[in-house]
Amino acid sequence: MLRACGTEVLLTPPRQPVANAYAERFVLSVRSELLSRVIPLSEAHLRRLITEYFAHYNSERYHQGLGGKLIEPTELASRTSGRVVCRKRLGGLLRYYHRAAA
Repeated sequence: MLRACGTEVLLTPPRQPVANAYAERFVLSVRSELLSRVIPLSEAHLRRLITEYFAHYNSERYHQGLGGKLIEPTELASRTSGRVVCRKRLGGLLRYYHRAAA
């Protein structure tokens, strides 16, 4: 079924229970932070939700495992002065606070 949708299936090595821990953690984050609050109405809606969450996860969400850093920091994250403003995604479901340009 996954191959029919265009998804490449990668098998984990035998007897390596932690080989896909990063993928499992991302799926857990999507389920707990996004899908527990939104009911996707169609496949296109689900794809849009996941795309927006993925952008938030990589460039706006701080990660404890990385010492409170971003995976892909942007210019907004590097500012140290200015007024703090809130950026919203998905109608305010996902929020990111950063400093505005002075």
